[in-house]
Amino acid sequence: MLLLVLVLLLVAVGWLVHRGQAERRRAVSNLPGPMCPPLLGALHIMSSMNPKTFIKVSGENMRKYGPLQRVWILNRLLIMSADSEINEQLLSSQEHLVKHPVYRVLGKWLGNGLLLSDGKVWHQRRKIITPTFHFSILEQFVEVFDQQSNVCVERLAPRANGQTFDVYRPVCMAALDIIAETAMGTKIHAQAAESTPYAEAVNECTALLSWRFISVYLQVELLFTLTHPYMKWRQTQLIRTMHDFTTKVIEERRRTLEEQQGSKLSPSPDDDVGRKRRMALLDVLLLATVDGRPLTNDEIREEVDTFMFEGHDTTTSALSFCLHVLARHPQVQEKMLEEILRVIGTDRKRPVTIRDLNEMKYLECVIKESLRLYPPVPLVGRKLQTDFKYSHSKYGDGVIPAGSEFLIGIYGMQRNKNEFPQSEEFIPERHENGERFSPFTFIPFSAGPRNCIGQKFAQLEMKMMLAKIVREYELLPLGEPVECVINIVLRSDTGFQLGMRRRNDTQ
Repeated sequence: MLLLVLVLLLVAVGWLVHRGQAERRRAVSNLPGPMCPPLLGALHIMSSMNPKTFIKVSGENMRKYGPLQRVWILNRLLIMSADSEINEQLLSSQEHLVKHPVYRVLGKWLGNGLLLSDGKVWHQRRKIITPTFHFSILEQFVEVFDQQSNVCVERLAPRANGQTFDVYRPVCMAALDIIAETAMGTKIHAQAAESTPYAEAVNECTALLSWRFISVYLQVELLFTLTHPYMKWRQTQLIRTMHDFTTKVIEERRRTLEEQQGSKLSPSPDDDVGRKRRMALLDVLLLATVDGRPLTNDEIREEVDTFMFEGHDTTTSALSFCLHVLARHPQVQEKMLEEILRVIGTDRKRPVTIRDLNEMKYLECVIKESLRLYPPVPLVGRKLQTDFKYSHSKYGDGVIPAGSEFLIGIYGMQRNKNEFPQSEEFIPERHENGERFSPFTFIPFSAGPRNCIGQKFAQLEMKMMLAKIVREYELLPLGEPVECVINIVLRSDTGFQLGMRRRNDTQ
């Protein structure tokens, strides 16, 4: 009898909650979507989704309901959009800038950095960091790209034996070395055998957080702690290792700054390369002020940690997919090699400059096409704090109510057959002579006010790495094809398999 009463009570409460959503349901009734029974909603669909099936299930629903859908999960309203028309209006808005709550998984590591912050804090940090990507500083970063890419090429030499291997780890270590030196102005030697505890902690923590990112209950810190106490302890240890390292670097850099005369960073010798010290993101942050005060060490650490996370994981994914797809398209690889040899030649000792990289237009097309097929960030999420008013050619004028969760499917949108003929094919030439499609259809770095602030940095880094690797090695179509998995960043369940063979010195 008691059990029956409890069941009836739960049903009654659930029905009241459902009735309370009546106005929100009417607001989106003009949008298509799967059948969502009262109380449960589309749990039957969500239960079939996991990192491996997300792309397939989402694609099936898109073909069935179209690129813009409303989906109810219990009392949560999700708007799934691969519609460039609606996405342009949302992403261009100065009002709807709050990230989806799922990003909170990263909060223990990244704090209130640029990726997770919103409101006044986000505006302040964005304004401070933007000068970091000025041409003059990017030019100095390119020196780091050049040196670390040379190390990567050397590390790949034992793999150039015509046998299958996974290119992900060597690329990841190179990207980690690059972002550490450009963000903090310090070398961590991730590519060397004596990789630092910090480098290993970044890799392990990124993998752990990716695992949490894809599970609804693991995204709740309390449930994660209760169900996986050892993993929670391990996460805490890894984050402490990273925070301690970053804080130490910040304190040392700040002391150096305070010892110098005046308020500007004076060039000083760089012990590692025998050149004047380069400007790093950390230097910009140390010199910045907010409301007349300098940033605290914790505020600086949040931004440095954010760059360490975003600047190596996404670039690693992009480079790994690009190398894999190049190995499967020898004609593209040859055309790319011709341009590389014409621009930078065969002299391995000659430094590659930012001007050289900007001249490689076909390589830029190759990168864009790889990013179209395999965007490192396949989904972008927002949580609407106020009603979102839109105007659509098909659905007319409407309102998506405050509290709704908006998921923008970059992966699906960039494979739209109406916008990209032969959308599943790798055709770099489609990007030549200027882009002939809407900038809100091709958005591998997102778009609008919250677009990726480091996209120019990432493109130059990718150009350098690809130019150096393809000049030295022929990429071979060996191993299994990639199987895309939706995670914090796009990954492959089968890894990134290919083969390599050293090119003739005459090339």
